[in-house]
Amino acid sequence: INTSHVEYDTPNRHYAHVDCPGHADYVKNMITGAAQMDGGILVVAATDGPMPQTREHILLGRQVGIPYIIVFMNKCDMVDDEELLELVEMEVRELLSEYDFPGDDLPVIQGSALGALNGEAQWEAKIVELAEALDTYIPEPERAVDMAFLMPIEDVFSIQGRGTVVTGRIERGILKVGDEVAIVGIKETVKTTCTGVEMFRKLLDEGRAGENVGALLRGTKREEVERGQVLAKPGSITPHTKFES
Repeated sequence: INTSHVEYDTPNRHYAHVDCPGHADYVKNMITGAAQMDGGILVVAATDGPMPQTREHILLGRQVGIPYIIVFMNKCDMVDDEELLELVEMEVRELLSEYDFPGDDLPVIQGSALGALNGEAQWEAKIVELAEALDTYIPEPERAVDMAFLMPIEDVFSIQGRGTVVTGRIERGILKVGDEVAIVGIKETVKTTCTGVEMFRKLLDEGRAGENVGALLRGTKREEVERGQVLAKPGSITPHTKFES
């Protein structure tokens, strides 16, 4: 199970949402997703309360620098006892405070994903409340669009008849169709040309800092590029295999 990307809109913003698995076996994938977030939604089941991996995810969130967390307490339709819901919320807030998140102040929404999917009005309203919390609690991030293009490569695909696509989140700068780019790190640096930019299955003229994109590379074979390398403006970065601490 890898992190999966979806997109959605609120009246104020467009969100790229990276879904990180909660299962303990998939923590490494959670790190891949978490390291590129402007904020996070911590999902806790009201029926279980905080689980051991909830603590792990909060700690990882702190370590990889997630700046803001909103809590969605799920399955609240399965808990009749109001006091129990309050207790779970209190536990989650305390756990977040333990890792230096503002546990007393951050938004906690008590909802039911299943209830909302089934069209039940009270639970649909909670999803709207969650979207409003995203818009108001997480500030507009500043994007480094004026700097030299850089994108860590998260995944590599081969598309029949089109070539090799690398995916990742653009850390800085802008990537335009037709731009020359360098594949840097692990192996010898290789230059190629970006012949296509795609985001959520839509073809674009360019990708900008902060966006999750796929870049089609001219004449690049699938085995010539791998996760862990970066795509960059040629000459803008140099890889090192040794350094003095």
